[in-house]
Amino acid sequence: MKSLDLVILAGGKGTRISNLLGRKPKPMASFNKRPFLEYIIQTYSKYRFQNVYILGGFKFRQIFNKFEKKYYNCNKITCIKEKKLMGTAGALNNLKKKNINDFILINGDTFLEVDLNNLVKSCDNKSLGSMTLVENKDYKSNRKLVAIGLKNKKIVYKKSSKLMNGGVYFFKKKILKFIHNQNLSLENDTLPGLIKKKKIAGIINRNFFVDIGTPYNFNNAAALLKKNCTRPAAFLDRDGVINYDTGYVHKIKNFKLRPGVTKGLKYLKSKNYYIFIVTNQSGIARGLYTHNDFYKLHNDLKEKFQKNNIFFDDINFCPYHPNAELKKFRKISTLRKPGNLMIKQLRAKWHTERNKSFMIGDQIVDKICAQKSNLYFEFAKNNFFTQVKNIMKKFNNY
Repeated sequence: MKSLDLVILAGGKGTRISNLLGRKPKPMASFNKRPFLEYIIQTYSKYRFQNVYILGGFKFRQIFNKFEKKYYNCNKITCIKEKKLMGTAGALNNLKKKNINDFILINGDTFLEVDLNNLVKSCDNKSLGSMTLVENKDYKSNRKLVAIGLKNKKIVYKKSSKLMNGGVYFFKKKILKFIHNQNLSLENDTLPGLIKKKKIAGIINRNFFVDIGTPYNFNNAAALLKKNCTRPAAFLDRDGVINYDTGYVHKIKNFKLRPGVTKGLKYLKSKNYYIFIVTNQSGIARGLYTHNDFYKLHNDLKEKFQKNNIFFDDINFCPYHPNAELKKFRKISTLRKPGNLMIKQLRAKWHTERNKSFMIGDQIVDKICAQKSNLYFEFAKNNFFTQVKNIMKKFNNY
């Protein structure tokens, strides 16, 4: 995938569910002790983005305080406030002030996991963008882009259709020529004309979908999210497991994969596993490289792997060391293995199935960390693919 930005629309009031929101903006509604917006950000941060923008308006401060300048899977978040509420189209006008790339756009009140590689590929040279369609089973109250379908890979209007807008789009930056500094709806005012001109392509997605915009869906969202987002997880040390440990690796040119890693990671994803990296990074504490060097390496890795539909769902790292050269990193921390705070934090952020999860490491501190976390553990073996396949057999899962 070429250089892309991620844009999330998070400015809505949630009028239909205002009595359920309390004092929160709709995207910050809490489900399973986490904001709905965080579900979206975590799911898509496995991709490499040049920039991640959250466009907020109503009760913007809550969004700003939670996400501004925070990193999710090495992607840095930037929050942009509307001076006044401008609707889902008018809000995009703020992007004209940025050096925006082609971008993925996501509604902040819907959850849908989309293969972005396929979404981008579905947009041909004559189209300005592509949108995701889902089955319209339980959303009869939704009146935005519901009578639509696909014909020759383009979005078309139909008198009746079982498909509706899924709220995840790919747009070329040229789409901003059709965006004006007015309070307008993307779904009702901007896209209809482009659809009629056959400028919007599309794909059908049959993954789990939830829209929290109605009381019924809002009240069921927590259980649905937990049920559909719970998966077993592979917790992997990095150096010595994913790549050869040649000492404080922090540049892509020195990152050499161990045997069977590519095939093994593909296998894990095919079995619907989350893949998490948990790594001590004392090189930061020693002043050998910086946080930004670390983020750059992992963004380079994401870009390399996502071409083959391989993703690290999240990464947690410890920059601290008791004997650090840099004073700000000189401390004892349970983030650092053999402590298991990194794993605790990942479990708090993600819905993981513990009895099918495991950890692979190459040091005794990894084993102790796994034991503290009640995780099945193995030391890294010669071939990563063979090892994870054999672990699966031990679980008698597949």
